[in-house]
Amino acid sequence: MIVKTKKYQLPTGTYIKMALVNVLKEQWWVIPIALAIMCGYFWIPSIWWIIAALIAYGLYVLFWAIQFTGVTQMEQNKVIFDKMAYEIDSRQILMKINSKQGMPVQWNMIKNAEVRKDAFVLYMSKAQFIHLPFRIFNSDNERKFMETILKRKELIK
Repeated sequence: MIVKTKKYQLPTGTYIKMALVNVLKEQWWVIPIALAIMCGYFWIPSIWWIIAALIAYGLYVLFWAIQFTGVTQMEQNKVIFDKMAYEIDSRQILMKINSKQGMPVQWNMIKNAEVRKDAFVLYMSKAQFIHLPFRIFNSDNERKFMETILKRKELIK
């Protein structure tokens, strides 16, 4: 069975937000470092330890936000934000811009997947993922088939 979805365009704001959250989840260890810097207050009592740690963490988050915003502006990445239809089967995900142009994504390129309340998110790296909202599927059976594929590929539990 092949699941053919409706056309969908990933909004750049959604991409930036999801990529930023994914990076902050993957690099959780930055928060304990900021907290350790704040603990310098107990060594030499000064509010500057806390201010410096907060500024450093803020700059870290800002760095990643700028990176992901830049991805949305680069010419070679414009294709990612075009309207695409998806053809999904147990071999691959075919991302189709039109009937003649498309890009296959093999299942082994997907690191893990997440089923959210309104979408499937298939992660390939920190900044690369496929966002498939439930509304682009033509029926509940297609959505359930997609979930079955993800379970078989052991991408979700």
